[in-house]
Amino acid sequence: MDVWSAPDPAVIGVDFTSRPTPRKPITVARGQRSGDVVQLKALNQLPGDEAFAHWLATPGPWVGAFDFPFGLPRELVEHLGWPTEWLPLIRHYASLSRETVRDTFAAFCAARPAGGKFAHRACDAPAGSSPSMKWVNPPVAFMLHAGVPRLIEAGVHLPGLLDGDGSRVALEGYPGLLARELIGSRSYKADERARQTPERLIARKDMLEALEQGRTRLGLRLRITHAQRDLLAADPMADSLDAVLCMMQAAWATGQPNWGKPLDADPLEGWIITA
Repeated sequence: MDVWSAPDPAVIGVDFTSRPTPRKPITVARGQRSGDVVQLKALNQLPGDEAFAHWLATPGPWVGAFDFPFGLPRELVEHLGWPTEWLPLIRHYASLSRETVRDTFAAFCAARPAGGKFAHRACDAPAGSSPSMKWVNPPVAFMLHAGVPRLIEAGVHLPGLLDGDGSRVALEGYPGLLARELIGSRSYKADERARQTPERLIARKDMLEALEQGRTRLGLRLRITHAQRDLLAADPMADSLDAVLCMMQAAWATGQPNWGKPLDADPLEGWIITA
C-alpha cells in the first residue's frame, strides 16, 4: 500500500497545456497541508516543455495532481490492437505523431454511431471528464501525448500504473470535478477575450469563497492571502485557479489509503482522484 510518511507534505497542482508558450504556460500551484488546512505557498508559470521537465526533477517530497489524462480507454486500445499493458502502451502512443493520433482516433469515431463516437474510460462518467481520446475542445489526447511521457522520463511515482521515486508522486487530477461541486454548472473561465464576462469573474470569486470556507466533500479549507485571492479571481482564463483546484485534490489524496485509488481501477486506463 502506498502511504505518505512526511508530516507536512508539499502538495502540487498543475494546470497543463500540450503546447506551452509564455502567453499560455503550464501553471503550477504549490501548497502545504496541515490538518484540514491547505495553504497556497506559490504560483509558478512554466513557459515551455523544457521548463516543465526541469520542474518535474524538483526533489521531493511532494504529491502532485496533474490536469491531463494518464491513460486511454481499454475499448479503444483493444480495438486498435495496441499494447494492453500501461507502460508499453504509453511508449507506443508517444512514438506516434499528433497527426497520426488525430487521424487514427477520427477513423475510430467515424465508424461508430451518433451518440457513441468516443470510447470512454471507466473514470470518465463519475468525474464528468472528457474522453481521453478527444483531440479537440479540449485536446486531451494531445495533453496525454505530451504530459505522460514527461512523467515517465522524470522517474516520478505513478500509483497503480508505474513504480518510481516515492518522494515525487504524480496523480491524475481534474479541476472541473471540484469546480462543479463548488459552483454547479456556471462557467468561470474563457480564453477568448469576448467571453471574459463579469459573470465569470463573480463565479471565480464565489469559488474561492467556498474553497476558503471548506464547503466541499474533500474536508479541506484553502488558506490564501488577500493578494493571492485577487490574483486568482482576476485571471480570466483561470489557469491559476485550476492549478489550485488540482492542488486541493492532491492534498485530499495525501490523507487517503493508496492515494484514494478505487479498488477496481483499471491498471491500463488509470483513474482520477476524488472521482
